Amino acid sequence: MNFAEFTKTLNNHLIEHPLPGHEEIVLKMSPNRMRLKAEPNENTRRSAVLLMFYPKGDDVFLPLILRPQYDGVHGGQMAFPGGRAEFKDKDIHATALREAQEEIGIKATDVKIISSLTELFIPPSNLYCQPVLGCLPYRPDFYPDEREVAGVFEVGISEILDPSIVQKRTVEARGYKFETPCFVIQDQIVWGATALMIAELVEILKKMTI
Repeated sequence: MNFAEFTKTLNNHLIEHPLPGHEEIVLKMSPNRMRLKAEPNENTRRSAVLLMFYPKGDDVFLPLILRPQYDGVHGGQMAFPGGRAEFKDKDIHATALREAQEEIGIKATDVKIISSLTELFIPPSNLYCQPVLGCLPYRPDFYPDEREVAGVFEVGISEILDPSIVQKRTVEARGYKFETPCFVIQDQIVWGATALMIAELVEILKKMTI
């Protein structure tokens, strides 16, 4: 399937079918989330990340980023480009596009929004995060902001559909070590909210008629 066929099929599938959601995925991928007591409050803010599909060779790719090590809840973690909504953003889609442009240097005006995945509440950062799906008709040049991005990883759809990348690994967060289900992508451990987004995307891709 070429890139145009992929994006058309994905768009049609999302129109015709409900999102899988996270309930079953959480039970499989991140059971520790079920024990978290944190809930949204008056200080909870909205954020967005961009899952941006683009063609490369015979596959469809999307970029993941590695956050630099810093004294914060998501330092050193793998993620999709994104961040907090700002008052200047027209909507949450604009947030995802702006943040991706700022972080990895893509041309936001060239990205066509397809749809969104299920919004997630992320207790450690007290954020609602909206995963936004978009497509870019060419492989971009990446210009990562070194303050926010330690590396950009181009990940093929065929790679995230490979069941062997679903593993259990020990991770460390805020001084605690624990074992968690995750994706191991290009020797990087992808866990937490980003893993839940990928897991929902995988469920959608497996059900698409291709």
